[in-house]
Formats: sequence, C-alpha cells, structure tokens
Amino acid sequence: MVVYGVALLSACLIVGMLIGEALGVWLQVEANVGGVGIAMLFLVFASNSSRFKSLIEGASGRGIEFWSAMYIPIVVAMAARQNVVAAFEGGMTAIVAGVAAVVVSFALVPVLSKIGSKKEREKTSVNRGTGS
Repeated sequence: MVVYGVALLSACLIVGMLIGEALGVWLQVEANVGGVGIAMLFLVFASNSSRFKSLIEGASGRGIEFWSAMYIPIVVAMAARQNVVAAFEGGMTAIVAGVAAVVVSFALVPVLSKIGSKKEREKTSVNRGTGS
C-alpha cells in the first residue's frame, strides 16, 4: 500500500525539518540548515533497515520504493529554486560550504564503493558455500 510509503516519507520529512530548524537556531542562522537532506538520509536508512522489514514486503514495499525514488527528484526541484545569486552575494561562507560538500561527497564515493563490494563478495561467497 502506497500509504505506508507516504507515512514513512512524512515521518522522515518532519524529523529532518525539525533537526534542520534546530541546526539553524544552534548556528544562529535564520534558516533551516539541511532539513530536506537529513530527511532524505533518514528515508534511505529507514527503507533499508531491518526494523521496517515487514513494511518492505508486498504492496506496501512498492509504495515505500516509489516514494523513496520520488524523493530525490523532489529534493532536486527544491534545491533548484534556491537563489544561487543571493548565496554568492552572501559571502565566501556559502561558496566554501558548497565546495566542501562536493569535495567530501566525491571523496566518499570510493569508500562507499569498497564497502558495497565487500558486502557483495561476502554475500556471494556465503551463497556458494565457500565461507571465505
């Protein structure tokens, strides 16, 4: 049922937005700091966790997969409407933060790739019965 996907998406969005608002207050910025991105991370972790295993099976799983897939274009659309010119006029902080986020993301790609391929090798070797 698609409604479980909407419920999970909504819960992740509410928690992410609350954390983003709290970060904004903590950093003394009058804005939500990364709430949508935090919500997206929560959705990815929740939809892949064993706690929600019973929800991921059957029709409800298709709903969760649908909303997980839809969330990334939603985030891109929200980011596209941000005023990039105002960010550049705001000073070097916005530029440094953006560049740092991109550099860290690129640096983590090989690390995450190795983690994924190690788990896949272990899974394959266990399925073959070799154990190593």
